[in-house]
Amino acid sequence: MNIVLIGYRGTGKSVVGKTLSERLGMECISMDAAIVEKAGMSIPEIVAKYDWPTFRDMESEVARELSGRDNLIIDTGGGVIERPENIVALRKNAIVVWLRASTGLIVSRIETGTERPSLTGKSFTDEVAEVLERRTPLYRQAAQFEIDTEELTPEEITERIELLFRNHIGS
Repeated sequence: MNIVLIGYRGTGKSVVGKTLSERLGMECISMDAAIVEKAGMSIPEIVAKYDWPTFRDMESEVARELSGRDNLIIDTGGGVIERPENIVALRKNAIVVWLRASTGLIVSRIETGTERPSLTGKSFTDEVAEVLERRTPLYRQAAQFEIDTEELTPEEITERIELLFRNHIGS
């Protein structure tokens, strides 16, 4: 059984994934890192050399590969929910947990990051708000559980997911 963490960048997926990995003794895999390793280039380089659809194709391939494995914490990229087939694959042997936060908190956490190129070409805050508005129904539809990370520490989020996971595998 796997734990799949979905949500926009800056909602805590990577930090919580690592903490969960340590607590549960499960391997944590970042889908973005797996894509970068496979491609031999960064995400901005992939998008510049090819385009976003090519990146999304790579993401779908990694989702299929990871869905065939067990005992993983899967830290997804924020756009993994853009393709329904990714969620179908990732849900095969997993619980899917949506970590969510407000636009303001997300912007404050990721505004200095350079690992992702712009999706819309708009100002950073406008882009986050626009993409989050479009993706929120997709996150909600994909998730079996959701956690608002706004007022919680990574440790508190980890404890909640650990409890959800233990209850799920115990049922």
